[in-house]
Amino acid sequence: MTSEPAPISGNQKRKMRSAARLYAVQALFQMEHSNQSADTVYLEFLDHRFGAAFDDDSDMVDGDEDLFRSVLDSAVENQRRIDQMTDRALVAKWPIARIDPTLRALFRAAGAELISDDAPPRVVITEYVDVASSFFPDGREPKFVNAVLDHMAREAQPAAF
Repeated sequence: MTSEPAPISGNQKRKMRSAARLYAVQALFQMEHSNQSADTVYLEFLDHRFGAAFDDDSDMVDGDEDLFRSVLDSAVENQRRIDQMTDRALVAKWPIARIDPTLRALFRAAGAELISDDAPPRVVITEYVDVASSFFPDGREPKFVNAVLDHMAREAQPAAF
C-alpha cells in the first residue's frame, strides 16, 4: 500500500515557482556559455539541482518543473523577439550584447514570461528583481532590472498597465 504525497501548500508552490525562475536564469546562462541545448541543460537541472542536498546540510528547493521548462523553451524560441524588446528598453549605447551575461539570461527568462501572458507582469517583475538581488546583493543591478523589465512589460502587455 502506497501513500500519496502530502498536498503542496500555496506558499510552497510560490517558492517552487521562484526557484524555477532562478534556475531558468542559471540554465540560460549555462546554455549561452557552454553551447548546450535546452534539453541537455533541462535534464541536468532536473537530475542535479532540483531538490539537491549537499554535505553542509543545505538543500536546493525543488523548482516548478513545468514553469522551468516553459521559460526555457519560450526564451530559446523567442530569443530574437525578447532581445529586441530588451534593446528597446536599454539606452542606445548599451545593447543587450554588451550587458552582463547574467543579466542577459535574466532578461531573456523574464521576457519569456512577459510575452507568454501566464503571470501578471508585476509578479514577473518582482520575481526577477528578487533573482537579480540574489546574484547582485550589493549592486545597483536590481534597480536596473526593475526599470528594464517595467519597460518590457509595458510593451508586452500594455493592457495590464
